[in-house]
Amino acid sequence: MTRHRASAAQNERLRKYRPDIQGLRAVAIMMVVSMHCGILDIHGGVDVSFVLSGFLIGNQLLAEIDKTGKVSLSKFWARRFRRLAPGTAITVIATAVLSWIFVSPFRFREYMSDGLAASLSVINWRLAENGTDYFANDGSQSPYQHFWSLGIEEQFYVVAPLVLVALVWLSRTLFRNRVLLALFLVAVVAGSFYVGYTTTTTNQPLAYFSTHTRIWELAFGVLLALNAPLLSRMNTALATVLTWLGLATTLVTAMLITEHTPLPGYAVAGPLLGAALIIAGGCAAPRLGAEKVLDNPVFNFIGNISYGWYLWHWPILILWPSIIEREFTFSDRLRVAVVSFLLAIAMHYVVEKRFRDNVKLTLSPWRGIFTGGALTSSAVACSALALYVVPLNLPLATSGSSAAALGFAGTDSVRTAVAQRTGPEISESALLKAPDDRGDHGCIDDLLITGYTQRDECVIGDKDASRTMVLLGDSHAYQWGNAFHELGRDLNVKVVTVIKSGCSPEVYKITREDLGREYTECDSWRETALDRIAEIDPDVVVVTNRVQQTATRDGAAQTFGKLKATGADLVYLTDTPYPDFNVPDCLAKGSDTIATCSPKAEHVIDRAELRAMEREVAEEHGAEIVDTIPAFCAEGYCPAVIGGHVVYWDYSHMSGSYARSLAPFLKPTFDKVLAG
Repeated sequence: MTRHRASAAQNERLRKYRPDIQGLRAVAIMMVVSMHCGILDIHGGVDVSFVLSGFLIGNQLLAEIDKTGKVSLSKFWARRFRRLAPGTAITVIATAVLSWIFVSPFRFREYMSDGLAASLSVINWRLAENGTDYFANDGSQSPYQHFWSLGIEEQFYVVAPLVLVALVWLSRTLFRNRVLLALFLVAVVAGSFYVGYTTTTTNQPLAYFSTHTRIWELAFGVLLALNAPLLSRMNTALATVLTWLGLATTLVTAMLITEHTPLPGYAVAGPLLGAALIIAGGCAAPRLGAEKVLDNPVFNFIGNISYGWYLWHWPILILWPSIIEREFTFSDRLRVAVVSFLLAIAMHYVVEKRFRDNVKLTLSPWRGIFTGGALTSSAVACSALALYVVPLNLPLATSGSSAAALGFAGTDSVRTAVAQRTGPEISESALLKAPDDRGDHGCIDDLLITGYTQRDECVIGDKDASRTMVLLGDSHAYQWGNAFHELGRDLNVKVVTVIKSGCSPEVYKITREDLGREYTECDSWRETALDRIAEIDPDVVVVTNRVQQTATRDGAAQTFGKLKATGADLVYLTDTPYPDFNVPDCLAKGSDTIATCSPKAEHVIDRAELRAMEREVAEEHGAEIVDTIPAFCAEGYCPAVIGGHVVYWDYSHMSGSYARSLAPFLKPTFDKVLAG
């Protein structure tokens, strides 16, 4: 450390080497890996990395502007390419290969879409658009998901030098100093933080992944770099206190964040401000500061391989359960951390250093840019080929004929499916169609819609019929769309679908983890939907939904009471089974049988007491009850394939083709109800 200080010229704006920053980089990656792998519940590592990146890049660009009055864009971008592109390309391609070998073919295609977006540094926007829950623990995570933060940084690297040069020139022209640049950075920090904080309560995925809600963290680092000369003259005693206070703030606030904390919100400011205090105090190089802890050979080594560790730990973590094909244990999480650490070491010495220290690439910036572009293009091409050209790795057990695919044909067909669940009774074509077999009829309001509005496309069955039926519920009502379309045409009934995602028609308080808050849109939507049903004056109202954990008898009674007051006949469809695993994925994993994808009824007919309560309330209000379970389960099992049809298109929703085959199952009940 003394040697580094001695070698730094007194008139330089910042020490050329910052061992405290190298140590802080190590702390950040250990926070990230520990949290992701479930070793330690500590958040904020990415936020620390953001402020570090902003400071380092800002200082580099400002130092070049100080020295030359301009920025060499070719040299800057060449350095970024040499640093980032090799590791990214190798990780993207290797992850694609491992995914093709080990994961479900259907999940593979989805992963490759993410891989393509990651290669182009725009995956953060794809995740925001898809409403991805970063902390979901349901197997929906992509092995490329962690590229979201790299995407934001790389977008920053493209724009930052252009903006800084323009603002420095304007500042000097108008003020003969950098006031304009400082004001701009303060505005970006304040504006982006505010947008991120407010968006967290309305659209958490957008707030979490979007560039405009996260750019304040990088801009804060640039603001520190702008003030580095002033900070370097800080009183060393004050600087010492700031660095230790910063280290404590980073660690304590990071551990106070839990899986229930709305992120990013205001919570990420804690670890970030702590890191900023370390950086600011470290500018004055206090001898007794936190650098005493951060500057050590272990942290220095971890800091060197931190980029590779970040790249490798997440895809290994996501793919590991598919590789070992057994329950994922805590010891497996430790293995993931160790294996990814070893891969990071290998990539650092074999790949990263070779590109970073290559003399030809260093002396010729355009050669470095071309090399980085070629590597990026390779990752893009690999992802595109895997997405559109590479054949799916489907099991041979699904190569049967689909000629006899009839779906439900009476309860005997379910018993037959149970008896045959050890045999390959599904065709490859039926399996390939399953993930997209979501029904062609009806419509569903998404999460953020606050009020119901009837639309023409939400009317199915016989649209010109004089009799009207309403299908009310959430996505577990939507899944019946094909069945009610066929039923409505057969019985000459118009069916109006009144459906909202995740929104129970009964009055329950619902909290959604993906929104990070109470699902208030459901309450307002339900109220307007019930009012509209009363205006429609239907002959029949059908209620069905996914039974919520927060269900109450009073909440169910409120809704059934309002529906009964319309004068319509009520029909209640009991909730369908809930496998809680992706059924097409399971069938496509290459097993010789489909027995493992056909669970026991006791495992998938969940929340039995709440199901029974809703049924009782419906009966008390005169509803005709349709027990749906005989159409899905028999003799203690709920087969994944019935009559040649895959029963579910995901982890709980009935496939459109199987739903269509259930119209005869429903018909006797509705014949009776409509006959009055």
